[in-house]
Amino acid sequence: MHRVGVTALALSLVTGLGGVAAAAAAAPSGGHHGYPSRQQVHAVRHQAAQAADDVQGIQAALAAADLQLQEASTRAEQAAEAYNGARWQLQQARRAARIAERHARLAGADATQQRDAYAATVVTSYELGPSLSPLSAMSDANGLDDVVSSLSTIQTAQSTMDHTYDSYVASSTLATVASRQAESARAQAATLAEQAKQARDAASAAAAAADSAAASIAAQKTTLIHRLARLQHESVALAQKRRAGIERAAEEAARQAALREARRTARQQAAQAAQAAQATQQQSQQDSTNGSTSGTTDPQTSDPTPEPPSIPPSPPSTDPPAPASGAEAAISFARSQIGDPYVWGAAGPNAWDCSGLTMGAWRAGGISLPHYSVAQYTQSTAISRSSLRPGDLVFWGSSSSPASIYHVALYVGNGMIIQAPRTGRDVEEVSMYYWIPPTFFARP
Repeated sequence: MHRVGVTALALSLVTGLGGVAAAAAAAPSGGHHGYPSRQQVHAVRHQAAQAADDVQGIQAALAAADLQLQEASTRAEQAAEAYNGARWQLQQARRAARIAERHARLAGADATQQRDAYAATVVTSYELGPSLSPLSAMSDANGLDDVVSSLSTIQTAQSTMDHTYDSYVASSTLATVASRQAESARAQAATLAEQAKQARDAASAAAAAADSAAASIAAQKTTLIHRLARLQHESVALAQKRRAGIERAAEEAARQAALREARRTARQQAAQAAQAAQATQQQSQQDSTNGSTSGTTDPQTSDPTPEPPSIPPSPPSTDPPAPASGAEAAISFARSQIGDPYVWGAAGPNAWDCSGLTMGAWRAGGISLPHYSVAQYTQSTAISRSSLRPGDLVFWGSSSSPASIYHVALYVGNGMIIQAPRTGRDVEEVSMYYWIPPTFFARP
């Protein structure tokens, strides 16, 4: 009985492992009985345990591969937005340089005009010098009135010269300052242009690294899935489908958890608002009652006024508010770009990066946003997650500081976003929680 049980166990293990222990059930050695030995059974059991460990190891390796891909994509996204930031700062610096140069030209022209005016005044004063001297004014005068008049003319001429000179000095000083400011602005723009070039090169290298990592990780995952299929005795197609289902289930679980949290927050806010409204109504009723009884002189003879029935206030609606003005146009524009490829630094018409897409969407909605996710956040109104409504922007950052923002997407309602995700993926409409939860929210 014992031998039969061991044989059945060995055969079942052989069947379960798809032939791994076939040698254990081979013909007997040395003419002995034809069932597995104790050592052979132990070997089969060890192989079965090793196979299970391999399945778990492969699943862990697949998860690690996904994480590596996300990290490479994040680095590429950070580099791309750093380039957008450097390019945006360069645009600001060039604009400031143009303004400074225009001020310098105006100040220079004014200084030249004041210089010419002062030169003309000097020449006139030289030509009229003898007649404008005090001695000439006294010797040529026909009386005291003429002397006073001549001296007044001399003082006016001198004051005019002094004023013209002061104006020339002031204009010349302003022109010098404006020229230095323009030179400084040009130097700043040149520095930022070099930084933008370095950021562009870094973004290009990060994107290439992300592409290489994506290809390598895809090949690695394909190999792992083939191994997993063999270990689990199923087709590769089924293993791939199973893996995709696991990923979709994880994404849906995250989305449902976020929706539950959003509903819980909405219920709490509704309950708090209802309590506040009820307290306000009760206070109003109490004030009204106190006011009516204070004017009654004889409570025994006066007809009591019945209090109105207390009607509990209706809780506020938890439905999402209507989209902001222009949001529908922004969402419609973004949806029309679904399927366009992601290209870092691109802002249409047939390719986009994350901030380029949101900039283009809200341009269609009538609001101008910069092509830089950090600036889009700082130039919009920050809101909470619970206040999100269609058309708002959701951001991902690497810390609690808005300066760490590196990705932005357009919220379209029901926990969904439209985004230009990363190199190798097209513009898509996905769950807001398809990856890690967003960290910042804003309304243009």
